[in-house]
Amino acid sequence: MNYTESASCPAPADASESQKPSTVPPSVAEPRRTRTWLAASIASASAALQACGGGGEDSPSSSSAGVSSASSTGTSATNSSVSVSGQAVIAATDAAGGTAGPLGQSRTYVNPGNDFDAVRFLLQAQFSASESEIASVRTLGYAGWLAMQFNTPPGLTAWDWLEQKGYSSTDVGAYYSTYPADMAIWWQLVNSPDTLRKRVALALSEIFVVSTTGISVVWPGQTMAAWWDMLSSNAFGNFRKLLEDVTLHPAMGNYLSMRGSLKENAAGRHPDENYAREVMQLMTIGLVKLNLDGTVDMSTGAAVDTYTQSDVSNLARVFSGYNVDMTGNVTLNVPGIYPIPSPTHTRLPMVLNASYHSTLDVNFLGNFISGRTEGNAQRKMVLDILFNHANVAPFISKQLIQRLVTSNPTPGYVARIAAVFQDNGKGVRGDIGAVVAAILLDQEARSPDGLSSPTFGKVREPMLRFVQWARSFKLTSTAGTWKLSDFSNPSQLGQSPLRAGSVFNFFRPGYVPPLTAIASNGLVAPEFQILNETSVSAYINFMQTTIRYGIYVRQPAVPQMPSSGASAYDMTADYSAELALVTDAAALMGRLNLILAGGQISATSIANMVAALNATPITATSTAESKLDRIAAAVLMTMASPEYLVQK
Repeated sequence: MNYTESASCPAPADASESQKPSTVPPSVAEPRRTRTWLAASIASASAALQACGGGGEDSPSSSSAGVSSASSTGTSATNSSVSVSGQAVIAATDAAGGTAGPLGQSRTYVNPGNDFDAVRFLLQAQFSASESEIASVRTLGYAGWLAMQFNTPPGLTAWDWLEQKGYSSTDVGAYYSTYPADMAIWWQLVNSPDTLRKRVALALSEIFVVSTTGISVVWPGQTMAAWWDMLSSNAFGNFRKLLEDVTLHPAMGNYLSMRGSLKENAAGRHPDENYAREVMQLMTIGLVKLNLDGTVDMSTGAAVDTYTQSDVSNLARVFSGYNVDMTGNVTLNVPGIYPIPSPTHTRLPMVLNASYHSTLDVNFLGNFISGRTEGNAQRKMVLDILFNHANVAPFISKQLIQRLVTSNPTPGYVARIAAVFQDNGKGVRGDIGAVVAAILLDQEARSPDGLSSPTFGKVREPMLRFVQWARSFKLTSTAGTWKLSDFSNPSQLGQSPLRAGSVFNFFRPGYVPPLTAIASNGLVAPEFQILNETSVSAYINFMQTTIRYGIYVRQPAVPQMPSSGASAYDMTADYSAELALVTDAAALMGRLNLILAGGQISATSIANMVAALNATPITATSTAESKLDRIAAAVLMTMASPEYLVQK
């Protein structure tokens, strides 16, 4: 997939970044001279890269500047032996089917041939690639590294992080605020050690969508933190349990109005159908019958609907009568506000009140359930029916491939992963860990052929780019409050975790950009649905200041998000590794090409970026500010490059 489908190239950012306050304190104000890093670097790069063409049509090759790129790595099909240490880690895990599952299968690509291969794998499996992580993949092999991640404890939950920071105290006043959820989830993405789990949880959050923006409950921050924790806890578990936990979670109950759904009555009331419809359409079986390889089943000469309106209405009966579990909660008296419950209920499954549950018979997807059947038993029966539906394996498998590896997987790739969904090697259906392992270990994901294929890969989502930057350069919060907020504003990232605009996610998995080569070639490009001239330039503007100065917040030491008061760039990056290379533009770009792009930026583009940096000479005696200016310019050019933005 080529990024050149975007309508225009981002222009260099100016001084009006939305993230920066309208009046910058003198301590952080930027004199005009310090802007020369961006003006000189971007202007030179823009001309050299031919208005952001960036050498995107070139085949990456070795750079005369000493910078190598990924396709010159010569990944070999002979590296088929798992190391002793890798074998030991695999043998020690029962996750993903253990040695009987994908981790234990013989494959063509077992070990990375070099650092570029390792980074390419890491950026599909998690968010970033540090030197130690690269070394770990090269030591353990791909399957060994996955086994190690499967065994990594999850660490502090987002809900407990909020508790630890005092957000459950009425003194903080966040009982009706959503910003604590943003902080907790960003904190997890940037800091958690179980990176594979968090990457899969983020992918699941774009299939099982609940948006913080659409939550209207007391303690919305805790509710969404608990939702995120639920997705994280199920990231390597079984799809059937995930489906159960999603159905009963207060966040989903509120978002798709299943919470408080009442049975039919003589006045013509019917149970709410919202969740009943979306759990089929978006979360399990989709709209039409599929083959195992994800293609539409046309055996009857036309596409066949998976469900009818009658199925929706009947399923809605099963989901009536559920509400939040208030047992264990205590009443909190807030001065000036009516009493509110404590946040305990936000992470408890909803419970059934039988008196509000429909007593009508249920006819669902060809199955009959008597209305006299106990309500919880009915729920388990219908979820079993959905879980065992033939569509679930290809429907979910393809979307996970799209989120982790490529927007346009071949039917063969989808079929291989769907087969693992059906059986993890031990006869278990729905093993998400095994599915994830199979996706990342598949030949289509690991083969170097994808690096040169115009149909392979995906656009990096803005929130993934931000997390990669934060982790790659060891973002820290001086105050320890980590006040990373909602960056979905169009003038910022245009995306934030768990902030989708609707239940249909930020974008649809089958989105086709109109009037493009992607459309004419019968391909999809989901992330292009949030890509336009505004979002591209806003991303550049946002990252310009973020890369150079960090995250600017009001009153960093307090947990609230005040609109006034003393402010500072509380969260800043550590560029010590880059400072060691700052006088050597080629070496600096070589490092950034490796850790940020896996060597996928072409030699032509790298050479042009090096020339842009050298337009402003830096020596050992240059000021610290000038050195940081060069590093910021190098990082920004890398993260704005079309060859970076399309991940292969």
